[in-house]
Amino acid sequence: MPGVSILDGIRIADMTTVIFGPYCTQTLADLGADVIKLEPEKGDDFRNVGKPANNRGMGPCHLTINRGKRSVVWDMKSDEGRSAVRQLIQKSDVFIHNIRPDAVERLGLTFDEVRQIKPDIVYVHCLGFGTEGPYAGRPAYDDLIQGLSGATSLLPRVDGNEAPRFIPTAFADKVSGLHAMYATLAALRHRDQTGKAVHVEVPMFECITSFLFEEHFYEAAFDPPVGPFCYQRQVDPSRQPLRTQDGWIVIAPYVDERWVRLFDVIGAPDELRDERISDRRGRYFNQAFMMSRVQAHFVNFTTEALLELLGEADIPASSANDISDVPNDPHMKAVNFFQRREHPSEGGYWEVQPPVRFVGEPERSIAPAPRLGEHSREILDLLNGASD
Repeated sequence: MPGVSILDGIRIADMTTVIFGPYCTQTLADLGADVIKLEPEKGDDFRNVGKPANNRGMGPCHLTINRGKRSVVWDMKSDEGRSAVRQLIQKSDVFIHNIRPDAVERLGLTFDEVRQIKPDIVYVHCLGFGTEGPYAGRPAYDDLIQGLSGATSLLPRVDGNEAPRFIPTAFADKVSGLHAMYATLAALRHRDQTGKAVHVEVPMFECITSFLFEEHFYEAAFDPPVGPFCYQRQVDPSRQPLRTQDGWIVIAPYVDERWVRLFDVIGAPDELRDERISDRRGRYFNQAFMMSRVQAHFVNFTTEALLELLGEADIPASSANDISDVPNDPHMKAVNFFQRREHPSEGGYWEVQPPVRFVGEPERSIAPAPRLGEHSREILDLLNGASD
């Protein structure tokens, strides 16, 4: 697993769990930060998601989201554990956690308490809801945030099934994790410029609402509104993968001249004689009908044949891969995006590479996901000056 050392020398005390915070800190670890994962005695619950190959607590999701980190287990109820955590904070640049505000107070790890330990700490709190709103302190999970943010109302707009449904990925957690990542980097720069501690709140509800409303505020963004919520192209029921003779294909002609060319490519220029799609304006307002006519012809072609024809005509298209097909996609194989690795205790597994390249920067090896408490003694020695 190649990474880079962009953040070499940055140490992060990471008390986050599940996906939101760990996705942030995994990305920072890929960039070279020294991420020390502070875990409870039973470990982060996400360790047990999915069937492990060998050992309990080493499930597949843990391997994919906690690579490059070191794990310590210190009992925060003991004097020794609390002392170790405070020592770690004192020697870290960032303290990040997703503990609810009332529990943070009980642990003595509020921002004011932590900056007494480390006056220039970057303190990142991954929250469900901003502390100034009425939902402050509520528990938050991906499902709840998808519901509150309106994400569960999007699929019904597409397929007419009125039942709200989740977007089938933990996108609220992961998108919020990326917000936490850039916020941490910005706070580090501000700390370096001012020498002062920085307190960052990253609330999931606000993050996902911002993410969705970039395009889905749409014409309701004006006051008074000039139209509905939701970018209509994104919720158009006709804008879906199309069936071919042997599979499915995705097309994005996007501009009118490509739509016209598309009918020529598939040998159906006469379709454009229909008054509904005979001119630019008609094609714009009758996309659903136009897609239905394209679909009627696509079933006579194989996916491979269509991709070749459309590619030659400069009409953007791709196959609609099943998720299980993606590791064998020729582009992914060419860039070596999925790499087989050997874990010291779990054996062989496949790992996704960091997607961003820093061209010209030397690569470094990223350690595999740690066993629970694997580095407790090593970090204690570091804090006590026995090693660096």
